[in-house]
Order: sequence, then C-alpha cells, then structure tokens
Amino acid sequence: MDININNTIVRRATNADLPQLAEFLQSLVEAERPFDSTLKEGQIFYYDIQELILDKATEVLVVDNGNQIIGCGYAQIRTAKAYEKHESFGYLGFMFVSPEFRGKGINNLLLTDLKKWVLSQGITEVRLEVYHDNEAAVKAYEKAGFKKLITTMRCDIG
Repeated sequence: MDININNTIVRRATNADLPQLAEFLQSLVEAERPFDSTLKEGQIFYYDIQELILDKATEVLVVDNGNQIIGCGYAQIRTAKAYEKHESFGYLGFMFVSPEFRGKGINNLLLTDLKKWVLSQGITEVRLEVYHDNEAAVKAYEKAGFKKLITTMRCDIG
C-alpha cells in the first residue's frame, strides 16, 4: 500500500482514538502469540489504554495518515532500580504499525517523537522489551540505536 508521507503526522492519542487503539492492542497480542507460549487464549489487555492517555508520566502517540490511524506507541517515565546509574528511564511500549504500512519508516517516526518526549522530561535512558525471536522487531530497534541488555529465560517444569 502506498503511503503519502505528507499526509502523515504523529500526534497525541485522544479518547476518540480508543476504538482503533483497542483493535491495535489485540492485533499486537496476536502478533506476539507465536513468540510467547505463556499467553492466555482469547483477548488480552496488557494495560488500560485510556489510563495511559490520562497518565501525566506517559505520552501515548498515534501515527495518523490522512485521518487513518496506522500506528501507535507510548513512552512512560519509570523509576530505575536503586543500583542503576540513572534515577528514571523512559520505557517504550505498545509499539504497533498496521501490517500494510510496515517497512515504510512509520516505526522510526514514532520512536523519534517518543524519544523527544522522554528527552523533554530530562531523561536520557530509554528501554523497551521485545521478544528475542521477533527478528524483524529486534533488527528495527537495533537500527534505531537500541542494544540488547538482558535475556529473560523460562522453562516449564510441570
């Protein structure tokens, strides 16, 4: 699908965006299922999107292309662990781009604006979580300057 970059803006999410964002959340869950055998069946709500929109420590952004929302993400200020060098960090989540718009730089637009917001809060550390086996996402985040930090491991012993 062609995208006219001149019609594309990144803006703050509003309550009017909630139906589309709820749809994106379920699409994100479905995209992550192959990477996580621990996810329950059916609808999953990782977080309350409206609560994130209202939270002063969180910036929820959408990518709007000609009045069609094609992507979203959020940055949230979180407290670092007592033993870390920084007191707070920006955490990025709910990174989603509609499949037909992937590979067109939309995720990078989101990352750029989310990083700017985190910087505007006086914070320079940014983190996110991505499934190790989600190679496309890992490569995209590495291209945007992220480096792997820790790997969470699990096993089923039952």
